[in-house]
Amino acid sequence: MTAPLHLPALSAVLAAVLLVLVKAQLQLLPGSCSFDQDTCGYASDPTYASWTVNDEGRFITADSSFMGEADRAVLVSPEIEILEWSCLRLVYQITGAGSLQVHLRPHGESFDYTLWTADKASDSWLIASIDLRNISRAYQLLMEARPNQGPGNSIAIFEIHIIPGYCLECNFEEHHLCGYSNQWNPNVNWYVGGSLARDPQSNLPDDHTMSNQRGHYMYVDSVYAKRFQEVAKLVSPMTTTPMSGCLSFYYQRNQARGNFFSVFTRDQLGHYEEIWRPEVYATSTWKLVQVDIKAQHPLEVVYEVAFNSPRGGYVALDDITFSPQFCHTETEPTFDPSVANCDFEESLCQYYQERVGGAVWNRVSLRPNVYRIGDHTTGSGSFLMANTRFTSRPGYVGRLHGPYLPGNHKYCLKFYYALHGFRKIDNALALYIYDEKDVAQEKIWTVSEGSRDMWTEVEVTYQKPMSTKIVFVSICRNFWDCGLVALDDITVTLGDCSVTTGPLRPPPGHCYFETGDCGYTQEKKSKKGHWLRIRGHTPTSYTGPKGDHTLGVGYFMYIEASHMLHGQLSRLLSPELRGSVGPQCLTFFYHMYGSGTGTLSLLLRRGDSLKERLLWRRQGEQSISWMKATVDYDCSTRHKIIFEAIRGPSIRSDIAIDDIVFKKGPCKDPGDSISYSGFSENFNEIEY
Repeated sequence: MTAPLHLPALSAVLAAVLLVLVKAQLQLLPGSCSFDQDTCGYASDPTYASWTVNDEGRFITADSSFMGEADRAVLVSPEIEILEWSCLRLVYQITGAGSLQVHLRPHGESFDYTLWTADKASDSWLIASIDLRNISRAYQLLMEARPNQGPGNSIAIFEIHIIPGYCLECNFEEHHLCGYSNQWNPNVNWYVGGSLARDPQSNLPDDHTMSNQRGHYMYVDSVYAKRFQEVAKLVSPMTTTPMSGCLSFYYQRNQARGNFFSVFTRDQLGHYEEIWRPEVYATSTWKLVQVDIKAQHPLEVVYEVAFNSPRGGYVALDDITFSPQFCHTETEPTFDPSVANCDFEESLCQYYQERVGGAVWNRVSLRPNVYRIGDHTTGSGSFLMANTRFTSRPGYVGRLHGPYLPGNHKYCLKFYYALHGFRKIDNALALYIYDEKDVAQEKIWTVSEGSRDMWTEVEVTYQKPMSTKIVFVSICRNFWDCGLVALDDITVTLGDCSVTTGPLRPPPGHCYFETGDCGYTQEKKSKKGHWLRIRGHTPTSYTGPKGDHTLGVGYFMYIEASHMLHGQLSRLLSPELRGSVGPQCLTFFYHMYGSGTGTLSLLLRRGDSLKERLLWRRQGEQSISWMKATVDYDCSTRHKIIFEAIRGPSIRSDIAIDDIVFKKGPCKDPGDSISYSGFSENFNEIEY
């Protein structure tokens, strides 16, 4: 809750407001609208329900009472071309139950990118601040309102303002305070200072922006504090896109031995990290602070003040700015944690192993077949395996070392493993953190009893103050108890795994089927089967996968052959795609295992046309593994992609698909893009 302004003389308020409004108007960029006279080029998408301008103007609304059977209303902006970083400030209100989302639609792309979402009702107008990255082509903004069915549910937008700069920036001269909010408590809060209305006896400073009494700033004063356990918190808008650089602000502080002032970042999980505290006790003038921040994932900047005395003085804050250039040359440059990524297709990347007693971990390749699973990356590529057959001893200790990564960062490590033939899985695979002296600091993961002969995903979040590396350890104490340990597709990113993009938070154009069908629909006609979304293994033996490709324990789509007749087909249609000005790359994983396996085809249907174009096809049993398909195609008009599965001559004809990804083409990795069924003849170090 933002604290109210001190009550000034009415004329002074009007003068200040007019000054601010004029200044704001001069800074407004294309795409801004206050809905005073018209909708500024914004229009309702005719596919959905319409937005309605209020009879008296000033706001536009989507009300469930006037939407009929439609579940949403989409307001589309005119085309916008802003090459520099800008900030979208949206004043909105959700009444009753519903949600509001803001999407960005780049020109010439099939998918929209969700920038922001809200679903909490309020009895007043709220402000959202959304960063718009600098992009080199035109785009449109979409406001998607989804009020729940029933009376009393609506979404309203009061104004859309796009201004130059970053949403973290603020000089506190505008009435909405740039989306900054005071986290209210009964005893100590941030207030708006400045203006001509202040107490003549006050020792508060003049504003920094205008260097006079007309300007405004934020401050906390001990005179209002009744108890000294609470902390005053001024919270910035949540960042909505990755950004790194220099955060600058001005502050004043008196009676500093009686107050505490710190600046933190707070992520979506509520984790705090202190980024600055003052080195001096008091400042008689405005003092500039510059601190580097790295926001790879959404976070807020929190300015905290607390008092230990009723004479604790005050802390004032003004003119917050941001630059994409780091403010300190000694700041560790932004690095790419992907140096620790490896899919083992070409080499061991930057991983290595101890050679004492012979190599335990070996890179192997597998010809696609119906007896053993292939690699996780493509189904026909390479992966790492630890196995006693590669050593001259009855047992082994195999350590696979990764590259060192800098300390004081939170890392999200993801990898896939598979087990085969173990009687006891104790020590089969564990993950350790080693320091720069090659000493194990902590075991952060160990394998637990689970499915065999399938790839399973593991996610681990870790953080250490020093430079560290990850080490995979496999121990076999007795030849008769040990089997095969496989490892593939290691990725490392910055941030907590629970907030990074993944199967539960798929980016545009990605469908993993973990949270639903992603808008894919069945083509329901007579004498046709259905695609089913399930997890685990399919019910018929000797056909179908044991688990999904995404997680090993997640969901996928498949046809159940025992529910169909020979020659019957099932069709799964993608949501309508707008088309792309350039080539499009479609990748997906398919599973075709079973002696009676039929045909899987990929088709393209333009607009409302009944004509379809064949893009890709496989027929008959392919492999017991999930196989990767890559398909390049061109289509600049609205279209749908169709996955068509035809049941084969026996019930062992289950066909499954998973992990569908659309992206800009052409496809960099040709993968399984040939138009016929066949096996790769390219072998690497060891054929397994």
